[in-house]
Amino acid sequence: MAQLAWSDALDLNLPLMDDTHREFVDLLALVDAADDTQLAHAWQALVEHTHHHFAQEDAWMASTRFASGNCHSMQHQVVLQVMREGAARAAQGDLQVLRVMASELALWFPQHAQSMDAALALHLRRVGFDPVSGVVHAPHALPAEPIQGCGGSTCSDAREEPRPSLATA
Repeated sequence: MAQLAWSDALDLNLPLMDDTHREFVDLLALVDAADDTQLAHAWQALVEHTHHHFAQEDAWMASTRFASGNCHSMQHQVVLQVMREGAARAAQGDLQVLRVMASELALWFPQHAQSMDAALALHLRRVGFDPVSGVVHAPHALPAEPIQGCGGSTCSDAREEPRPSLATA
């Protein structure tokens, strides 16, 4: 199974988001290490964490002018639905599906964090968003129109203003 370990490459310089991501990585490692008697329980803990993790990011997006159907939130919905389907299959005795899904999550998560979450973190810093209080300290920096894409320059709606690359931020 592909294992995922926390690394500086996953750090987005947004402490609350980084803490949540570290917890995801840690819970995924517990799934990876679980024997068959512990696997469903470890998976359920990961699903519950992921539900809260995605809801937190989705709320941040809603607070900072992302459209409700943006691709970042949609990806959250799809991944969480697949994880829940895995839990249902495991409840019917198919534990192998969880091992395959965990391996796929270990491949998916770094890409998601380094693209969509990195763009979100950059956006949140740009508008002065405090993830703890929910306060936007630079409301003048909020986009005039809701963000339709993921917030990054490679998947944003063409009507949006160009955004600086992550390398220059």
